[in-house]
Amino acid sequence: MYQTITKIARTFFSNAQIYKYGFNWSPMYRRTTAKVTEVSNDLLYVKIKIPLSYKNKNFVGTIFGGSLFSATDPLYMIQLINILGKDYVVWDKAATIKYKKPARSTVYCEFIFKNDEIKNIKSVVAEHGEFNLIKNTNITDKNGVVISELSKTIYVANKSFYKEKLKLRRNK
Repeated sequence: MYQTITKIARTFFSNAQIYKYGFNWSPMYRRTTAKVTEVSNDLLYVKIKIPLSYKNKNFVGTIFGGSLFSATDPLYMIQLINILGKDYVVWDKAATIKYKKPARSTVYCEFIFKNDEIKNIKSVVAEHGEFNLIKNTNITDKNGVVISELSKTIYVANKSFYKEKLKLRRNK
């Protein structure tokens, strides 16, 4: 459903606008209380904010850790799907979050890819068919104090390699 809506939206909006408003209007993302606040035109940079509110406040009055995790969970994968395009398969494979300090106010997180990193991903996938990318980022308060450290493992494969891999798996 989301891919169909995205295809239609591309006739009227830029990829950055679709990414930003698609997340912010999506029911599952809205429940996290986070908002995508910035998206670069090339989608290499995304910034979110997670405000402390009655919807995500835990028993001790700070942002519930699950809200921090779910607000950050889909961003790298969807970002990379849009950057790499239809010839690649991209899946979240693993994620960890280390809570460093309680989130007592609005917090922020940036998701950044560099052009060299994208070239490297394409190069490794071209050579090996697939690649496990590890991305790390921090959730910080307005002063840059680290609240949580996030690590994501993202699986990237050439679409034809992935289809062949699935076929082999089914035949076992």
